[in-house]
Amino acid sequence: MSAALPTSSREWHLVARPHGWPKAEDFALREAAVAAPAEGRILVRNKYFSVDPYMRGRMNDVKSYTPPFKLDHPMDGGAVGEVIASNAEGFAVGDHVLHGLGWREIADLPAKHAVKVDPDIAPLSAYLGVLGMPGLTAYAGLFEVASFKEGDAVFVSGAAGAVGSQVGQMAKLKGASRVIGSAGSDEKVKLLTEEYGFDAAFNYKNGPVRDQLKAAAPDGIDVYFDNVGGEHLEAAISSLNVHGRATICGMIAQYNATEPTPGPSNMAMIIGKRLRLQGVLVSDHSDLQQQFVQEVAGWLASGELKFQETKVEGIENGYDAFVGLLRGENTGKMIVSLV
Repeated sequence: MSAALPTSSREWHLVARPHGWPKAEDFALREAAVAAPAEGRILVRNKYFSVDPYMRGRMNDVKSYTPPFKLDHPMDGGAVGEVIASNAEGFAVGDHVLHGLGWREIADLPAKHAVKVDPDIAPLSAYLGVLGMPGLTAYAGLFEVASFKEGDAVFVSGAAGAVGSQVGQMAKLKGASRVIGSAGSDEKVKLLTEEYGFDAAFNYKNGPVRDQLKAAAPDGIDVYFDNVGGEHLEAAISSLNVHGRATICGMIAQYNATEPTPGPSNMAMIIGKRLRLQGVLVSDHSDLQQQFVQEVAGWLASGELKFQETKVEGIENGYDAFVGLLRGENTGKMIVSLV
């Protein structure tokens, strides 16, 4: 006899659109009824869900590459969990799946929107980070968008985060001549050089980024992976060599700005240096998924690729985890644990 299904689930709703930094009163943790899944659907008990910088943009009522969160509805995002009821072929109770209905304890979703994952290959939470969306973002952004080639010197901002930490290590594994990272604390800088194998790293709070980058990369850089924007992008344009490439992945420095933020003042350099600056959206690169998982799983198994996670325990701390992420309180992937 199967275990009785839960009758309710807690879920985070957006109740007001934040102006500037998100506040606790912009969110509400609410209870929702749970029913047996309809045909073609599965019920998943989430074990971990992801909080990501891009979610800040979805809290604004603006047209973008992904629809805004609806007010008074559960928010969504990456999650991994265990099937507790199935009314769909190919999915059984006990299967572990990755899906897009995070920010809640129990998810009711069409089976076609879930992907089975193997907890024996890697810890389940890794499918939200190093083997998930951030890992694929790093992989596609470096190798496809930035056209990385052996011998390139690479600079990564936000280098201790879920994406940045993977970019730097992948570049080293593929033969970068030099990898430089910036982060927001001396502890993170130490992690980059001592654990992740970066050749140099600096704390951007310790002085002008342009000066610190020039000291760390006296011969310039060929690739810049941008997770921050602002002063970092301006510094990178100054240091990029002729025919340099920049992947623009995120601009966390301005996500909570209430006024328009000025762009770099040295954009004219893009012309003389023939630079290429290109945005990356992970959804454009699903064709790389299989190759990515195969290669990265190999690096994880051999110990060549390291990763860290910052886990916040309990669904009631979902808001704190998200704001902590925006403040840079995480090392590696920020995850909310429900186990």
